[in-house]
Amino acid sequence: MTSFNSPFTGDVIQPTDVSFRAITLTATTQLSWPINGNATDNYAARIMEVYLTNTAYDLYMPPANQTSVGTDALIRNTGTVALDVKDYLGVNTIVTISPGQSQYIYVTTNATTSGTWGIIAFGIGSSGADAATLAGYGLVAITTTLNQSQPVSTFSTNYTALGTDRAAVYAWTGGAGTLTLTGATTLTNSWFMLVRNAGTGTLTVAASGGDLINGSSTISMQPADSCIICCSGTAFYTVGLGQVSNFNFTQLTYPVVSGTYTLTSADAANVIQKYTGTITGNVTIVVPQTVQVYYIQNATTSSGSYTVTITTGVSGSSSATIASNQQATLICDSINLVNANTVLAGSSSIGLVNGTVAAPALYYGSEPTTGLYRSGTGQFNIAVLGVNLFSLTATGLTIPGTGTFTGGISGGTFV
Repeated sequence: MTSFNSPFTGDVIQPTDVSFRAITLTATTQLSWPINGNATDNYAARIMEVYLTNTAYDLYMPPANQTSVGTDALIRNTGTVALDVKDYLGVNTIVTISPGQSQYIYVTTNATTSGTWGIIAFGIGSSGADAATLAGYGLVAITTTLNQSQPVSTFSTNYTALGTDRAAVYAWTGGAGTLTLTGATTLTNSWFMLVRNAGTGTLTVAASGGDLINGSSTISMQPADSCIICCSGTAFYTVGLGQVSNFNFTQLTYPVVSGTYTLTSADAANVIQKYTGTITGNVTIVVPQTVQVYYIQNATTSSGSYTVTITTGVSGSSSATIASNQQATLICDSINLVNANTVLAGSSSIGLVNGTVAAPALYYGSEPTTGLYRSGTGQFNIAVLGVNLFSLTATGLTIPGTGTFTGGISGGTFV
């Protein structure tokens, strides 16, 4: 191996060089060393910017045995396709330089014309190549820049949102369906997605396991509703949950057994509430102390005369008690609950369900087992504490049990 060193400084002697050259490759090009400052041939420069648009064209370096070990060149690819830089004979590829990248090469041995070359990745001339590498979920590389990306997907069958859905837009196009969220600890803090109900039925967004979304295990999105769902790493929250006025009612279905249940604000936001299950004791539902209207359906069944009572929990406040298979419209003034069921002014009649002896059709709010009901065709009945004490038909009156008449009895024949 021969080295050419200055007897004065000991530094490597470079061929008389040109500092910079811009090259446009229109064919495979053989470079030469600019000996004695000769720059009339295809000479190599210390810094070269090479532009090409055809991968068939290569750049050949000058003979390695005509220079010292350590002779170097910085080559930047300003073209649109990859550039192959080869040795003098064009047999070996020294380095392939992608568009926008720069590579630094230098001679390490010069015993032959091909020699051997060292390579250092010098840097990126533009951000084009890096942009595509860096673009993750929610980003897209456009030419040489990173840009925000929110790809839109439609779905009409139940789907589970994954970590790969970060920043994505999902539009529901079916009837009633469910979007299930992967666990918050799996999705981690800062994950988010955008959801719109573009379908014809309710889209239920359900958290997994014990996770909550807006404080509840599920939320309901009516047609044309939309929101951003954000994950904190432990729970989910919606931002900008838009609800259209065409479908501004949502329903809470709440299973109960016995005892007291306290609704969350998210639960109580459902003005239509349906209570279900087989109850084994009286049930008390405590609603938030807010101004609200509730449409309550007691769809429970029981072996006894158990009821569901709606209250704000404020001492001395009015509450509403609803028997099984009954319903009520309640007005809450933030303290009291008042039954809003009444006869419309100007109406000439009002219709009632048949009711039963345990759940009369017309009853007292504080005593729902006392009131009027219809046990069968052509009958009018009165129940007191769940017991039939009065039956009137077209053929006569039947009063079970004994009675006390303080004013006397007249007319007719008594048996």
